[in-house]
Amino acid sequence: MADKNKLILIVDDDPDYLFQLENNVKKFGFDVITATNVKDALKTLETKPDLAILDLMLETQDAGFILSYKIKKRYPDVPIIIATSVTAETGISFHLETEEDRKWIKADKYLEKGIRPDQLYREIKKLLKL
Repeated sequence: MADKNKLILIVDDDPDYLFQLENNVKKFGFDVITATNVKDALKTLETKPDLAILDLMLETQDAGFILSYKIKKRYPDVPIIIATSVTAETGISFHLETEEDRKWIKADKYLEKGIRPDQLYREIKKLLKL
């Protein structure tokens, strides 16, 4: 399926969702490293991931944006997917459709949680250019 040498970082504070996402990404054929908070995620960055999937609301409501910014600052070429349920929980909607949005949301793709595994696989392949 995928290139076994590709490493995906997944950060989510919901252990059930993290487990499900980790299992799906492993089934796609990728290596996976996980974290449940920003501090632990930053520790994993000694090894450069090929792609990161981040929850938005971790310790704070915008922790995923901050983590995304820090990853992009260190590794500008690492694609980042923000996968969140923030719209369902808060009514606030985010997107990456305009250049202005992309300037402050340091991510390459924004997805609402509940994403189907086949859709996630397509997005990962697209971002990794596989």
